[in-house]
Amino acid sequence: MVPTKPPPALAPVWQKKYNPNIAFDAHRHILTVTDTSSDQPHPPSRWAAKYWPTQLGLIALRVLIRLPYRWQLSLGRTIGKLLYLAGGRRRKIARINISLCFPERSPQEQEALVREHFASLGISLFEMVMAWRAPDKKLQPLLDVQGLEHVEHALTTGHGVILLSAHFTTLEIGGRLLALARGKKFNALYRPHKNPVFEQQQSLGRESQFANPIPRDDMRQMVKRLKNGEIIWYAPDQNYGHKHSVFADFFGIAAATNTTTSRLARMTGAAVIPYFPQRKADGSGYTVTLLAPLEDFPGASVEADAQRMNDLFATAIRTMPEQYLWVHRRFKDRPDNEPRFY
Repeated sequence: MVPTKPPPALAPVWQKKYNPNIAFDAHRHILTVTDTSSDQPHPPSRWAAKYWPTQLGLIALRVLIRLPYRWQLSLGRTIGKLLYLAGGRRRKIARINISLCFPERSPQEQEALVREHFASLGISLFEMVMAWRAPDKKLQPLLDVQGLEHVEHALTTGHGVILLSAHFTTLEIGGRLLALARGKKFNALYRPHKNPVFEQQQSLGRESQFANPIPRDDMRQMVKRLKNGEIIWYAPDQNYGHKHSVFADFFGIAAATNTTTSRLARMTGAAVIPYFPQRKADGSGYTVTLLAPLEDFPGASVEADAQRMNDLFATAIRTMPEQYLWVHRRFKDRPDNEPRFY
C-alpha cells in the first residue's frame, strides 16, 4: 500500500517512484496533487462559439444551392469580392504568385487576375456544397466530360489509374461530376481540416460521394487500392516541404514538387491520366477533360517526371488562370537558400 505521509527523508524518492504529480511538503507534512488532466489535448467542440459562423455559413450555402445555377455564380462572385477585401494575407500571397508566374502581364492585368481568382474562390464555396449535397438531377445538365474512354480502357488492363490533377477551385465539384459521369465512385485523397465543423461536413460529403477517402500521407492504402485495379485522384502540385520532393520549374520558378506520383506508378504499374475540371466561361456548367495516359511514365528519373508534371499543369492553368489556387504558398521552400518570396 502506498503511504499517504512518507517520512521527510524519503519524500523525494517516494514522489519520483509513486507519482511525480504529487509534491510533499516535508515541514508541513502536506501532500499537493497536481491535476494534469487539462494538459491533455482535447478535440475542439463543434459547438464552440468561435465555430458558429462556420455553422451558419454552411447552413446558408445548403439553402442557397437550391437556387438556379447562374444565380449561384452571381452570388459566388459577390462573396469573392468580400473575400478579396477581407483576406489581406491571402490576397498578398495571390499577388506574389501571379506576379511570378505571369511577369509578361502589366501590374493592372495581374491585379485583375487576382480579383478574378477571388471571384472563383467565392463561387467554389457553392460548388463545394453542391458536390456534397446536390442531387444528381441538378448536376447532370452542367456536365460535359471529354476523354472518359481513356479511363475505362486503362482499367481493362487490370491495373489501377492515377487521376493526375492540380489544385483548382473546381476541385470538389470536378470529382463529383466525374463520379456522376462514370456512374461509379472512386478514391480521393484528403487532408483533415483544422476547423471541426468544416471537417465534419467535408468528411460526410466526401464519404457519400467517393468510394474511400484516403489520408494524403497513407502510402500503403494508395498502393493497395491501385494494385486492386481502382482509381485514385491525386494532386501533387502543392508545396509539402523537402520530404519526397525535388525542385522543378513551375512557370519558370523552381518549386518543390512531390514525387509520390512517380513512386506510385512505379510500384503499381498504374496508368497516369491527366484530369482537369474547368468552369465554363459562359456559365453553362463544367468541362471535365481526361487526357490519354502519360507514355513512358515514370521516366528515367523523378526529377524528369516532376518537370513533366509541372509543365502539364502550367499548360492547363494558362487556359483558366483564375481557377487555379493562387492563395497557396506554392514557392514556400527555396533551393540553395534562395531568398524567400513570402
